[in-house]
Amino acid sequence: MTILSAAGVVFLKDIVHSALMLALSFIGVAGLYVLLNADFLAAVQILVYGGAVAILIAFGVMLTRRRNMKESNPNNRWVIYASFVSAAFFAICGWALMGTDFKPVGQQVNPEAAVEGLASLLLGDYVVAFESAAVLLLVALVGAIILAKGAKEA
Repeated sequence: MTILSAAGVVFLKDIVHSALMLALSFIGVAGLYVLLNADFLAAVQILVYGGAVAILIAFGVMLTRRRNMKESNPNNRWVIYASFVSAAFFAICGWALMGTDFKPVGQQVNPEAAVEGLASLLLGDYVVAFESAAVLLLVALVGAIILAKGAKEA
């Protein structure tokens, strides 16, 4: 599902459908996190990417004025070169995965302990970095609002 929806993002002509396929791809990645027993990451993936980012992209696309939405995502003349580079990239990734000696994990990880450890790190040792990232995101949000609204010059 994840790979097919990612291909749909690239190959669909309607950009709204491409944005919805992006949301489906994000949800598929969350499913992969569930299969890896990373429930916290799966929940964050669905809430942040599937819920917020993809819906913002869809709203941004729908609020943009277009004459013909069916042709809003035209083909590019570089598609053959991009296909070659993508195929080479996937071949290198496959070669690296085949050459890796994966060893089974010896113990089961308790999900509650993993989230508790992450919380104690974010709110303990790395609280300054965590809060400065929050302030930086707030400043970026205020700057984007000012740029979008158009600040009046004095």
